[in-house]
Amino acid sequence: QIQFVESGGGLVQSGGSLRLSCAASGLTLDDYAIGWFRQAPGKEREGVSCVSASDGSAYYTGSVRGRVTVSRDNYENTVYLEMNDLRPEDTAVYYCAANLMRRLCVQMGASHEYAYWGQGTQVTVSS
Repeated sequence: QIQFVESGGGLVQSGGSLRLSCAASGLTLDDYAIGWFRQAPGKEREGVSCVSASDGSAYYTGSVRGRVTVSRDNYENTVYLEMNDLRPEDTAVYYCAANLMRRLCVQMGASHEYAYWGQGTQVTVSS
């Protein structure tokens, strides 16, 4: 059974940092591009970052570029999202998922390209 589990969310003050983890079981993460998405209350889910299979190249959406770093630990079969200088507008539930249609993250790709969504981890940034 394939399962993704996100963790590492929490409540932080504006300007703080968090490191989110996406641990996979049932598949080898390095075979897939892995995306991070977020969904705030009353808003549509949006892509945040994507890390490519094999070479680890990354894509970041404009609102987080320069504040967020995505990485993967193939030994631990885990993808991380390091978030710095957090802002109240970063408040959302963060999800990870595997892209089944592309291995290279030139851009996020659409949500329907992704599968094996985890349950999400809540990030709350206070002002």
